[in-house]
Amino acid sequence: MKRRNLLAAPFPWFGGKSRAAELIWSRLGPVSNYVEPFAGSLAVLLNRPHPPKAETVNDLDCYLANFWRAVAAVPEEVARWADWPVNEADLHARHTELIAAKTAHRERMLTEPDYFDARLAGWWVWGQCAWIGTGWTVEKSRQLPHLGDAGRGVNRQLPHLGDACQEYFLTLSRRLRRTRVACGHWDRVLGDSVTWRHGMTGIVLDPPYDQGEMEYASHTGLSSEVRHWCLENGNHELLRIALCGLEGEHDLPGWDCVPWKGRGGYGSQRSEGKNENRKLERIWFSPNCVPAYDLFFKVAHYQ
Repeated sequence: MKRRNLLAAPFPWFGGKSRAAELIWSRLGPVSNYVEPFAGSLAVLLNRPHPPKAETVNDLDCYLANFWRAVAAVPEEVARWADWPVNEADLHARHTELIAAKTAHRERMLTEPDYFDARLAGWWVWGQCAWIGTGWTVEKSRQLPHLGDAGRGVNRQLPHLGDACQEYFLTLSRRLRRTRVACGHWDRVLGDSVTWRHGMTGIVLDPPYDQGEMEYASHTGLSSEVRHWCLENGNHELLRIALCGLEGEHDLPGWDCVPWKGRGGYGSQRSEGKNENRKLERIWFSPNCVPAYDLFFKVAHYQ
């Protein structure tokens, strides 16, 4: 059976769950409400196989959340600002300006639910597709980044920017028209008023892994915080929860732990060409998720 791929984010994102989306939706089912506290590339939401209803996504990264808000509201304008050839000097200059604007921009993103900046959104996604590794809009850098991996997302050769890019952003905008995009701490979208009061609620939790390969992953403590929330809320009859992590990272009695294989992320670019963590990917499903119809087939299918 061929895995579905309905939509994809127009930028690369470490740890995206597009390869696991079909598995996740098979266990969440056609829920009336969906919440994703660590939005990232929205891989699961964009690959939803049935018509969306109420949806809320959140991310602490103000530029990521700004992009999703802006592309939902003014996709043509975001595409216009993203339409620019890859240029190392421009990449450095925009990186510097985005960092300088970050404090004021973050404050408005955190306090004004309808605020967005299309120019910053276009610049951010353009740079996200040209920058190598970590550090884009995160840290000051005097050294210009290498451009050897610049042909990704909106900067890939096909489809070209321009009309094709605008059309794709319009497609994303139509899909996200009724999706609420929050910016802040992950648990701010897990209160009663956002979750089960809207009916059966599917929640996908994909925090940085404790054993992750990214430089910040093992220092945030987010994984254990999220696990604690899952232990407290996992038996709620109106919540179907999927928690992502690596083998052995979580101990959740009564939950179904299912293995799957990720794409490999930056680890696949190592000189030896190996990334063992992709074989250790696990998703824990809470007791009220849709039962697995055939565990053997499911595991084989998603590997």
